Amino acid sequence: MKKIGVIAGNRRFPIVLCEEAKKKKAQVFVAAIKKETSPSIKKFADRLLWFDLGDFQRMVDFFVSYSVKEVILAGQISPWRLFSKEVQTNPQLRQFLSNLKDWRANSIFQAIVNFLESKNLTVLPSTSFLEDYLPSKGVLTKNQPDEKLWQDINFGFEVAKKIATLDIGLSVGVKDKAIVAVEALEGTDNLILRAGKITRKGVIIVKVARPHQDMRFDIPVIGLKTILTLKKAKASGLAIEAEKTLILDLSQCIYLCNRLGIWLVAV
Repeated sequence: MKKIGVIAGNRRFPIVLCEEAKKKKAQVFVAAIKKETSPSIKKFADRLLWFDLGDFQRMVDFFVSYSVKEVILAGQISPWRLFSKEVQTNPQLRQFLSNLKDWRANSIFQAIVNFLESKNLTVLPSTSFLEDYLPSKGVLTKNQPDEKLWQDINFGFEVAKKIATLDIGLSVGVKDKAIVAVEALEGTDNLILRAGKITRKGVIIVKVARPHQDMRFDIPVIGLKTILTLKKAKASGLAIEAEKTLILDLSQCIYLCNRLGIWLVAV
């Protein structure tokens, strides 16, 4: 059987990945981050290691001990931890971060990939086993944006791509050709809520991949929580970048959008 290592962050992404890998007859070895990874990932792991953030060598030793040669990065780490007391008191984590040119997501994940490769581990695309979760271009819901909304989508897509180039964030909130909110470290859900508060009703969210997105890490991901957050913000809909954005629980997300009157398109 194919052996796959999964370095699991928070939320549903690593769980869905492990579940799909198991369906395709892979042996799954999960390195789960304490205070981040959901304990429910245990039922999809052949072997499970819980490790402290920053204890990278213990994680590598775990994979090596089971002759795992290929690993996948799945899920995020809570951004507030960058500014927590944990960074100051954890020598390994402090040393790792101090060697970075900056603390943007791309810099952090690229450094992790470089470290893993220096240990003779191959980092596979985060979309491995999840090809069916990457929608092609088109409207995914019964509800469709009108011509005016398509103008906002195209405008937002152009701006979001420029912001993604700077690695500030991957999402923007748009209404009437005005950029009302830009994603930063707080994440997409908080961006949606902030945009909804500003516009009160009818904002659209555009989420893109970076130009030349490295599919091994920090790819755009949405799920059921994203859709519920759109509803809470009274958003009109969500546009994502086709074939580069993972939609977890895809059929459920489309069903929920249809029920809530939210459109979802892949551009």
